[in-house]
Amino acid sequence: MVSSRAIGYLLALSLSCTMLAGCDMVSLRPSGYVAAQQGQLVVISTLLMLIIIVPVIALTLVFAWRYRESNTKAPYTPEWDHSIQLELLIWAAPLLIIIALGALTWIGTHTLDPYRSLTRIDSSRPLSIEAEPLNIEVVALDWKWLFIYPDHGIAVVNELAAPVDIPIHFKITASSVMNSFFIPALAGQIYAMPSMATTLHAIINRPGEYVGFSANYSGAGFSDMRFKFLGVNAGGFDRWLQKAKASKDELTREAYLELEKPSEREAVRRYGAVAPDLFDAIVNRCVDQGKVCLREMMAMDAHRPSGRASAREPIALNPGLDAVVCRADNSAAGALLPSVYRD
Repeated sequence: MVSSRAIGYLLALSLSCTMLAGCDMVSLRPSGYVAAQQGQLVVISTLLMLIIIVPVIALTLVFAWRYRESNTKAPYTPEWDHSIQLELLIWAAPLLIIIALGALTWIGTHTLDPYRSLTRIDSSRPLSIEAEPLNIEVVALDWKWLFIYPDHGIAVVNELAAPVDIPIHFKITASSVMNSFFIPALAGQIYAMPSMATTLHAIINRPGEYVGFSANYSGAGFSDMRFKFLGVNAGGFDRWLQKAKASKDELTREAYLELEKPSEREAVRRYGAVAPDLFDAIVNRCVDQGKVCLREMMAMDAHRPSGRASAREPIALNPGLDAVVCRADNSAAGALLPSVYRD
């Protein structure tokens, strides 16, 4: 008959195997240069901390064994309370580790700034100055992802593709609540927020099919808010583009408003044409042409006279002044405004 202790050991072993089988170490062996550098930061930081943790654990076991009650040969010094050498060792080692971690974090934070354009394809190949990035506009919807390729005039729902070794410039926003755009094999997560455009520069170095998802809870359909990211060669990317362009569906403003409605487990959907400046209208929350864009409202507030004015009094605007809406990268979306009236 199997003892209860043996059953406990078997259950623990089974649980460990199950957890290990379910672990995906993609963050530590990614296929994108940015994610690879982030993975190195994690490994180096962990090793630096283990320099302290491992000796502490080992010494804890050594002290517990040596100074156990039954060991009468261990020295007994109840009056001992201080050692300068020991104090220096205890405080110097962690201090050096903290300094090293601080320097590593400071350098990595600036080097891997998502708003910073890439300068290398990978650790051994610099990026040509003439290399043009692939521009992709990302919109987090409830509960699906919309990817717009403004330079190619197409859009795809829940599928993303990019050629290998070509820099990618993402502009990211959300339709309603805050979300998070995350492809572990490509780069770290970047928040997607309504009325704001965030930026991510990344590059994929190996072909393959990767998983992207939302890393920020956003409601009922959050768990199924996933998409495929395809890293392909130049020929494969051209074929992918042609497949999207062959679609007869057009992502007009009206079609976007319909797509924006909450839905779950959406299949891949392609649009062969996209309304001009749709992403800018999404950021400024004026896809519905009957609404005033945020940049216009901000411009009106900025030029509103301090005193109260009579109804229908015109607000004098400089006709050469661009109305702007601030973005996370300090850029501005501009549009000339005519004179407007306040109700």
